[in-house]
Amino acid sequence: MPELPGRAGQRTGAGRMTALHLQAQSWTEGRAAGELLWSDTPLSFWGGIDPATGTVIDQHHPLCGQSVRDRVLALPSGRGSCTGSSVMLELLLSGNAPRALVLAGVDDILLLGVLVAQRMFGRSIPVLSLSPQDYAALEGAATVHVGPDAGDAPGASLITRTAAVPPLALTARDQALLAGAEGRARQVAMEIIVRMAGVAGAPRLIDIRQVHVDGCIYTGDACLRFAQQLVDWQGRVAVPTSLNAISVDRCGWRGQGVAPAFGEPAEALAQAYVDLGAAPTYTCAPYLLNGAPRLGEQIAWAESNAVIYANSVIGARTAKYPDFLDILMALTGRAPEAGCHLDQGRKAAMRIAVDLPEGFDDSLYPLLGYQAGLQSGREIPLLAGMESTRPVADDLRAFGAAFATSSAAPMFHIAGITPEARDAQAVMAAGLAIPTQRIDRAALLNAWHELNPARTRQVELVALGNPHFSIREIVWLAALCAGRTRHADTDVVVTTSRFVLDSPEAAGSVAALRAFGVRFVVDTCWCMVQEPVIAPRVRTVMTNSGKYAHYAPGLTGRQTRFGSLADCVDAACTGQAPEGPPDWLR
Repeated sequence: MPELPGRAGQRTGAGRMTALHLQAQSWTEGRAAGELLWSDTPLSFWGGIDPATGTVIDQHHPLCGQSVRDRVLALPSGRGSCTGSSVMLELLLSGNAPRALVLAGVDDILLLGVLVAQRMFGRSIPVLSLSPQDYAALEGAATVHVGPDAGDAPGASLITRTAAVPPLALTARDQALLAGAEGRARQVAMEIIVRMAGVAGAPRLIDIRQVHVDGCIYTGDACLRFAQQLVDWQGRVAVPTSLNAISVDRCGWRGQGVAPAFGEPAEALAQAYVDLGAAPTYTCAPYLLNGAPRLGEQIAWAESNAVIYANSVIGARTAKYPDFLDILMALTGRAPEAGCHLDQGRKAAMRIAVDLPEGFDDSLYPLLGYQAGLQSGREIPLLAGMESTRPVADDLRAFGAAFATSSAAPMFHIAGITPEARDAQAVMAAGLAIPTQRIDRAALLNAWHELNPARTRQVELVALGNPHFSIREIVWLAALCAGRTRHADTDVVVTTSRFVLDSPEAAGSVAALRAFGVRFVVDTCWCMVQEPVIAPRVRTVMTNSGKYAHYAPGLTGRQTRFGSLADCVDAACTGQAPEGPPDWLR
């Protein structure tokens, strides 16, 4: 992003702001004024803001309980879920959106939601970028005026200028798509892709081999209107396209007691994407499917844990794409040549030295991922000190899902373990003074407490499968449950894909787990599951997922307990979570 001019303004001796005029880059045009809602903590709109009310629901965030509606919302960035763009669209179309969005930099996910609302529904708000220094200076303002002439307003003003973008070289087919030669759906798709390429500073577009669509999650009427509009325009995907977990078990939601007012539009949304040509895979773990990408393959994936796994563990190449942009790239087969599609966009800009406690269990990986995400923010980290751990694929995806929850970065490297970090020095960004941070036992213990807010040990639900359970995890869970009896008051529910549940390798374990009392739910995932799949009597949920432990309190109103898979099985059998942290963290 180009350098921004300096600021004018001062504070009184008591710290009260008298006047502040800041120069801001504008990614969408407009004027606005309103009360400032400012935070120094990034926020995932999915699981962080209720689109039906505009209220911040992330119980880990300093703004929890505040409303963004009709305020000038200032965040350093988004983080976490790719579905933030869908929540932004819902806010705009329902009248619950902020009057303007101010960021310390650029956030593709949040901006994309505004661009879709603007292009397809005629609704918009100003989206602005400030330098980190000017963003910090804005903190003390009570009200903010936004616009090219905002300097004439009293108090804090953000004087906007349109952000400059580099020229984009388009192929003959790109130009034909923009001219509507392949239909209205692909024309609008290409228009938005070109806008986002400009934001990313891409010099050109590239061909992609496959797409994973996260936008099939039902967040409200707006996302359904978006997908149905593409169907009405006779859109059709141009490359192989898989679908993320949807908001209901498509074949079983009626039997589960889900209300038709939610189940029917959620199913209609899934069908709209199938009508566009996407495969009905319905999993948040597309890397477990046949046809998963290979090292170096150019793809366009959404869904935060899937993106992190594809980039970091497989070594495929994708940006952390927002919902809606995923299907638009599937329609065209084109993506901006920027970010993690390029060698330089995959380099680590920071190093995290890990002091491994002795005797750790499988809960290390989500705890470490969550803490590494908090410390890395937007930067790609290289973790060192884990060479002796020998994690399996499920450990790395547990790490990655938690990392994607607390971070805005598109990938990580682990020295000696992930494919591009066999030579750790080769993944470090050249020409930078690389900062080094540390994660020790104390930091991991803090992460454990962050993910264990429940005050009671009583557990009414053990929730497993975020991301979707793999065959190996099903077999492992069956071994842990063998010879034991489930507590009558504690439900055990596993979410997974039909591909995994129906696999011959899992058949014996699935039968044993059903006999133990495990319920399997397919097509959907825990970030979408609500009552009545979660029984109304449930007050505390136990999980081995760092991702779900973070999101569940805001999404479900329940408190969480986090632990290893063995801890979860103990809770299923006793109805009680462990009394405190595991011994290796004490």
